[in-house]
Amino acid sequence: MTELTLTKTRLFEGVWEGLLTSEQSDIPQPDIQVTFQQMPLADVQLRERKDKKSWLLRVPIPSHLISDGVQTFLIQEKKSSIILGSFALMTGDILSYDIRSEVALLREELDMLKRALRRHCLETV
Repeated sequence: MTELTLTKTRLFEGVWEGLLTSEQSDIPQPDIQVTFQQMPLADVQLRERKDKKSWLLRVPIPSHLISDGVQTFLIQEKKSSIILGSFALMTGDILSYDIRSEVALLREELDMLKRALRRHCLETV
């Protein structure tokens, strides 16, 4: 199999999309499989583009797989089992806690900088 490169283009309305490209033109369409916890996903679409060396990959994410935590999806060429890429969904309380703690830390650092700047301004006048 020729070397393939997968580049994410977007995640929109529950569908992950990427561009699969090859260095060579006019190669047969690769057989792509997307798995979640080693189970293949249904309805994965691979459409050839006009240049004959790239394909649009569309992966609908089933709603029953979206839950708290980290869900990782693996994209591979089926026959050779070569891993072309992956993507992950992160949701839930643990993630929001991490974000809130980071924001709180940034606020504390900003307050410290404001106090230091005010002190500096008072001392130089």
